[in-house]
Order: sequence, then structure tokens, then C-alpha cells
Amino acid sequence: MSNKFYLTTPIYYVNARPHIGTTYTTVVADVIARRKRALGIDTFFLTGTDEHGQKIERSAEKAGCSPQEFTDRVSAQFRALWDRMGLTYDDFIRTTEPRHTKAVQKLFTLLKDRGYIYKDTYTGQYCVSDEAFVDVPPGAPCPDCGRITETVSEENYFFKLSAFERPLLEYYEAHPEFIQPATRRNEVLSFVKAGLKDLSVSRTSFKWGIPVPGDEKHVIYVWMDALANYITALGWGSDDTTKFDKYWPADIHIVGKEITRFHCVYWPAFLMAAEIPLPKTIVGHGWLLFEESKMSKSRGNIVRAETILDVLGADALRYFLLREIVFGQDGSFSFDALVQRYNSDLANGYGNLVSRTLTMIGKYFGGVIDEAPAFDALVKEHATAAITNFNTAFDSLSFSKSLESVWDLIADVDGFLTANAPWKEPEGTSSEVLKQHRQRILFTAAEAIRIITALVCPVIPDAAAKVWTQLGLGDIRNADLKNLKWGGLQPGTKLGELGPVFPRAEKDAVQRMKEIEESNNPAEAKPEPVPEITSARTSAPTPGHVPVKSPAPTSEHHPSKLENVLDGLAVAISESNSESAAVAAFTDFVKENIGATVKGSTSEPSDSVQGGTLPALAEQITIDDFIKVDLRVALIKVAERIPKADKLLRLEVDLGYEQRQILAGIAEAYTPESLVGRKVVIVANLAPRKLRGLESNGMIVAASLEGGKPVLAGFLEDIEIGARLK
Repeated sequence: MSNKFYLTTPIYYVNARPHIGTTYTTVVADVIARRKRALGIDTFFLTGTDEHGQKIERSAEKAGCSPQEFTDRVSAQFRALWDRMGLTYDDFIRTTEPRHTKAVQKLFTLLKDRGYIYKDTYTGQYCVSDEAFVDVPPGAPCPDCGRITETVSEENYFFKLSAFERPLLEYYEAHPEFIQPATRRNEVLSFVKAGLKDLSVSRTSFKWGIPVPGDEKHVIYVWMDALANYITALGWGSDDTTKFDKYWPADIHIVGKEITRFHCVYWPAFLMAAEIPLPKTIVGHGWLLFEESKMSKSRGNIVRAETILDVLGADALRYFLLREIVFGQDGSFSFDALVQRYNSDLANGYGNLVSRTLTMIGKYFGGVIDEAPAFDALVKEHATAAITNFNTAFDSLSFSKSLESVWDLIADVDGFLTANAPWKEPEGTSSEVLKQHRQRILFTAAEAIRIITALVCPVIPDAAAKVWTQLGLGDIRNADLKNLKWGGLQPGTKLGELGPVFPRAEKDAVQRMKEIEESNNPAEAKPEPVPEITSARTSAPTPGHVPVKSPAPTSEHHPSKLENVLDGLAVAISESNSESAAVAAFTDFVKENIGATVKGSTSEPSDSVQGGTLPALAEQITIDDFIKVDLRVALIKVAERIPKADKLLRLEVDLGYEQRQILAGIAEAYTPESLVGRKVVIVANLAPRKLRGLESNGMIVAASLEGGKPVLAGFLEDIEIGARLK
């Protein structure tokens, strides 16, 4: 095992203050860093803020201050929160710092000198909100965030991204661990295989950015600027490269799934061009949803980490994020779920076990952990298994599973105490026999608590430190936890001062947090105006370089259902190359998203039908028409939400003979987790079409009443995948 470890979070865009979505990413990184250090590994943990771009320039103007003043204020909010939470980052990089500016300019010059950057003219559409060029016609909305794009015609510098299509694919194949989890890897592979176009890496229409060396009317495009932070923070491009030489390549970049492509396509291409080693692993985790919706200012559902810190403390939030959410997948947050998990696992579980065990040691043995005649063999066995299971799961980033193994041990020890009841004094039992009985039980429980505390220390560090002190073991920061095993508790150890670790949350905890959020979110509670959707035009952008279309890294706007429908409709029509194709696109989109008739079955009466009459049936077809429809049984392998689309899910289905991607408007009726492993019926020969910038190859068959939620077609019997319905 290498004795160095370098991990990073994304640098957070300063268009909004931190919330628990950004906190989630940073806490995960902190937990990994703490554990690596506990194992004696020299660890460097980097986080920071991304502070350039047109959106920041405009936000500062609206706020009546300079861009630097604006970024100083918001960046300070991030750092203050991380410090309040006790996050153990080693460096906090800001892209407005001179050390970063100098190194980014050196990177740009290096790539230009190597022939990978050239100047040309670009005319096309630019999304200011996402700081990204998008491949849509003039007047069309951004396919990712729904805002109307701006037509840009300007001189740009371009990076030869197209030259790295084959090298990237070869690297992905040779290093399957490079992109995780598998869903992110598959997305990136599909994206690159579809073809890479050269990428604009400068702008001239705004000034808030790093000037291009020798051509200062240009500023360096924000993604080349931002991604470089991972090496500039280590001193690459400076006179002192000691840290870079020691820690690079990064062992893991932790990012949100919406910016995976930037990190897995642009970033390795830049590094290959500069002949700098690539990071070992990039992990794109899922979103933290608030009551099933992604947090955003427009929805008014931003949750501040400070609110939870005020009511329950940092450890409660840290534990919830690591235990409740399967890392890599989307996860849900609610105040009710947080309090329930806090009370059940922390207050009634770990906290109660510590309290009852140490209180009895104080009562029966004067606060000294007395030597026992023997440990309980079964508890020892369970504890040893918990150590192994925790380590295995944690090292594979399965944090929820690793904590589950620890709380299984807590339940075992609790049951062991209850079954042996050391507080009882059976009649006829001598004092010496009773003493030995209590010694065995309480010594066993105390040793189990030592094991449990050592394991959970990276996740709930404040509580672990308190328990370690109460066990009489001193400062856990000085403890040797590298080779954790049963039997480390020494007889004669005197307990420290006892006190509650996790007091049970009060009944009004949920209401208090909601009230705090409401008082701190008056502006966010008002949705932003719906962007105007103009008629999409079929004219193509002026010939030139059209940079690769990319997902929104930092968009704060998430459209309403009506916006999603209108935006998707505009995109569907805009991608059509004739009037008849536009009509077909319109029809397909309406059927998929707002169709009034039943999909895949005959309509039945519904409450929305006046007088109880049946809706008109579709036009009759012949058997020859029906035979053209190829209905197949498919197995859903992957299901996940699509950014800013309330109704759509992205599915990867297995037909037995091939796997394909399908977008389905069933997100309001089914959670992604409930669909994985389910057999469904699909229209397999439906022509591919794009929704939200993603290609859908087929259609899921579902039925619904007027105004009702869709219900997937299925089978009572076990049907082989790939089978055709006749």
C-alpha cells in the first residue's frame, strides 16, 4: 500500500452559498481523509472555490460590487462552514489567487506551444448559466437548464479535443478503475464514442477570468481554469513543486455526477496534452435530493448545513449522509428522516450502549475497567467480523454498508447485555461469582465499544473523541488505529468523566429546523420567473467549431413541470430537419410526456372525463400496422434521474442480445431504486430521438388514466429477457 494519498472535492462555484448538497461531497472527502490518516497514510485533502466566468461578472454587477468583492464574500462562506464543521482539508484553493493564475497561464502556454491550442472564429449558442457552449439552433433553450441561450460570434482559442478521442478510449479500457461507478463510466464511454469536437478554451465577450498570455483580450475558458486547480494547488507551474512531486497523481477526484464528463473527458485530455500523469480514479456520486427534488434556489428548497449544526450537531449530519445514502446513487434528505436516523442509530443505539455500559462500570467497579476471567467468545467473533466487513466496504466506498456492519455489532452487544443482565442479583449467587459475571459482561461490552468507536471515528469524530476519553483512553487523535483488533483494552483502565454522547432529539427538532430554514431562506422561497421559450428555428449555427455539449456544472435553475415540457418540446422540434419531422417530433414528445391517452392499453373512464364518457380512441390500425411494432421484454439494469427533469428517468435496459439507453417519463410514479432488476415491455424498433440532450433508443410501455401516473406493463410469469410479444 502506498504511503501517500491525495484526494480532492470539486471546487465549488461561488454563484450561491453552500448547502447540504455541497456539504455532502466535502464530508465524504473528509471521512476518507480522516480514515487514511488514522491508518498512518500521509494524506493531502484539497477543496476550494471556482470564481471566474460571465455569470459571476453579471452577478457582481447586479449586487453592486466588483467581481472580486463578490467572490471574496461567497468563498468566505464556504470556508467558514467547513471550519465550523471541523473538516480537515489541507488546502483551500481559490481560482482568483495569484498562484493559480500564474500556473493556469503556464498550462495554456504549454498546450499552445505543443500545438494543441489554436485560434479560430466561433459562431454558436452559449448558455451563460452553465458557462457552456451548447449545440442548439439560435433562439433555442439550453438542453440542460432550460434557459434561452445567447448567440455568440467571436474569435476564440480552441483545444484539439478531437485528437484525444482514441487515446481516451484506450485509456478507459486499460484502466477500468479510472471512472466510477459503472453508470458514470458507461455514460462517458458513450459520449466519447459518439465523437469529440474541438473545444473553445477562451472568451472575449467578458473580462472576469484569467487573461490569455500575450493576448489579453481573451480570458481562459472557465473549465480549463477550474480543472487545473488540482495541480496548481500542489505547486505545479511554480518555483516550488515539492508537493506536486510528492502527491500527484491524485488518488481520487470526488465530483457530482453532473460534472463527470468535464473531469473524465476534458481534464484527462488536457493532462495528456501536457504529458502530466492522469489521476487514478474519478468518482461521480449522485445527487442529494430534498424530498425527492434536487436542491435549488428556484425551488426554494435549499437546506443550509448550519441549520442542522444548530439543532443536532455536525456528527448527526455526517452520520446521516454516510449511512442513509448509498454512495454513487441519488439520495433523499428530509428533516424527518434525519431526526429518525439520529434517534434510532445514534441516541438509542450507539449513545445508549455507551451510557449503560460505562455507567454500570462506574457503579459496580468504581469506574475502573476490571480484569475479566474471559471475554465472551461470540461477541469477540462478531467484533472481529465487523472490523473485516467495515474495512472491505469502506475501501470500496460503500460507506452505508460499512456503517451497517458496525451498527449490527452495536445491536449484538446490546442484546448481549440484555440477555446477561449484569444489573440483576440472582438469589443464591455468591458475591464473588456475581462479580466475575459482571466483570466478564462489562469488560466484553467495553472492549466492543472500543472497537466500535475506532471504526466510526472518521464518520462521527466529535462523538468518538468523547467516548474514547470516557473509556479512559485519552485523546483519540493520538491513538494507534492502524491494526485494530480485539483485545486492546487494558485491565485497570480508569474511566474518564462520563456524560451524554447523543442526547435524544426533542420532539420539536424537525419543526425547529424547518422554522430556521424559513427564516433564512426568504429570497429562495420565491421561484424565479419561467424563462421565455421562443420558437425554435431550424437554421443551423454559422459554420465553424461547435464545442462539445456538456451537462451543467453549476446551474441553480431547475424548471417547473411546465418548463420541462416546453423546453423538451422546443428541443425535439429544433432537432428536426423538416416540417414533417418536426410534426413527428411533436407527436412523439406529447405521447411520452403529456399524452392524454393510455400508453400501451385502451383508455378507461376517469374523473377528468365529463359525464363519464370514454375518451376517443386512437385511429384504427390494421394487423399489418401492429406487426410493425416490435415489443420486447427487457431487464432494467440502471435507473437514475435526469438533471432538471421532473418526469424523466434515464434507464439502461438489457434485451439479452444488447443493452441500450431509454428515457422514460415515469419519474413521478417510480423511484430509480425500485426499477433496477425489474422486467418491462419496450418498443424496441422505435426510431431513436433526443430528449434533454440524451438519446433514447426505444420506449417503455406503460398505461395510465387521464391525469394519472403511469403504471408499467409487466408479467405474472417469469419471461426470458429479449422475448418478443405477439
